[in-house]
Amino acid sequence: MNNLKEYKMYINGEWVDAENNRRFESLNPENNRPWASFPEASAKDVDHAVHAAKAAFDNGWSQLPASERANYLRAIGDQLKENAAHLGEIETIDSGKLLKETKFQATYIAEYYYYYASLADKVEGTVIPIDKPDMHVTTTREPIGVIAAIIPWNSQQFLTSTKIAPALAMGNTVVLKTSELSPAPLIELAKLFEKINLPKGVVNIVSGGIECGHALTTHPLIEKIAFTGGTETARHIIRNSAENLAEVSLELGGKSPVIVFDDAQQDNAINNIVAGIFGASGQSCIAGSRLYIQSTIYDSFLEQLVARAETIKLGPPLDPESQMGPLSSLSQLETIEDNVKRTIEQGGIVRCGGSRSSFSNEAYYYPATIIECENHNLPTAENELFGPVLSVMKFDSEEEAIRLANDNKYGLSSGIYTENIGRATRVSKAIQAGIVFINTYRLISPLAPFGGIKDSGFGKEAGIDSIKDYTRVKTTWLNTSNKPVDDPFKIR
Repeated sequence: MNNLKEYKMYINGEWVDAENNRRFESLNPENNRPWASFPEASAKDVDHAVHAAKAAFDNGWSQLPASERANYLRAIGDQLKENAAHLGEIETIDSGKLLKETKFQATYIAEYYYYYASLADKVEGTVIPIDKPDMHVTTTREPIGVIAAIIPWNSQQFLTSTKIAPALAMGNTVVLKTSELSPAPLIELAKLFEKINLPKGVVNIVSGGIECGHALTTHPLIEKIAFTGGTETARHIIRNSAENLAEVSLELGGKSPVIVFDDAQQDNAINNIVAGIFGASGQSCIAGSRLYIQSTIYDSFLEQLVARAETIKLGPPLDPESQMGPLSSLSQLETIEDNVKRTIEQGGIVRCGGSRSSFSNEAYYYPATIIECENHNLPTAENELFGPVLSVMKFDSEEEAIRLANDNKYGLSSGIYTENIGRATRVSKAIQAGIVFINTYRLISPLAPFGGIKDSGFGKEAGIDSIKDYTRVKTTWLNTSNKPVDDPFKIR
């Protein structure tokens, strides 16, 4: 334990241990050795954090002029840019994601704080043209209160910014729970809040497991839960929210279909398919893991794609030459291996990859894997694996492609490759997904809403409308008449 970096939680502007002094360790996925330890928050710690957030909300943050809140958001953005290299390295060590990606995200995520800073004083109410004489009726938008934000281990800075930035812009305060798999990036983010003198209690960060999550999502002072993670955990959160009747938004998993028509620009399609499923070692909720290729180009296109996948370089995530790093955990590797094994037993044909790499005896490296599937009900084609496994199938017609793409319980992302603008428009309208990429893939922007449908969740993150999700509408009736009500028992 003495050789480990010891982190603390950030509650009410102070660095604290768990009240019971319990801690847990985080493993470096490159070598699966403990590198840091974190407090394991108890229900008492969570209560402390929530009350700190509530006090900050009541005692000033919610009443602060929007322009002043915006200044804090801009300062956070500035700090992210200044500290991107450090934040990227910490996230890479803790999660195994490539440094080139974590450093870029830490830099780019600043734009989310700038964007919501610019919107902080732009959210307006309305005057209702009411159908009652002598009544002036208005609506105003007010902050909700204390927000519980729950973040998974992957893309922490991005998934945090889409919650914290609009929440703070609208005058809410936040208790953020880190993932127990890789908490360090968000504890490091708290250091930036401290550097800009963000008022105490406005953002509180706790680390822990099931007890921590349950205490947070059931706490009576929590008014909204913003969650990103797995579907089964989301079901527990919805049940927990029955305890406090908190609003809930869910950004969950996906099994995103990608369709390649025979008129597609094939080089562009191949590069984007590679980015969509093998970028971040497939550890992305929008990974394009189901590929449908039109039968007229199936064999030649698949051959090119396999050849491209076989050139992907596995390597240490801090090495700038690496193109894919390790998986985050043994359980993730075992899930992938089990699904691949069962798919092969049911007739799937491995075209490349298909078994753990011998690159390292300490880390869980899995190569870029492509499996031909007779149908998309095979395990790798049906289940979210969160890894670099692409299931490939063929189709004949546009109608068949749409039917296959929609035949899945998820509905987060999708991709279409065609040069026919009419076809692209028709198919994009027909696909049941919250995001559609046409002739591109795996892009984010603070201006673009992000989120899915079906088992991929509900609610949107990013975009101009998401800031309103951190407000409540109040309706105010003003009687402008100087005459008293003549009959109190008459419906007006």
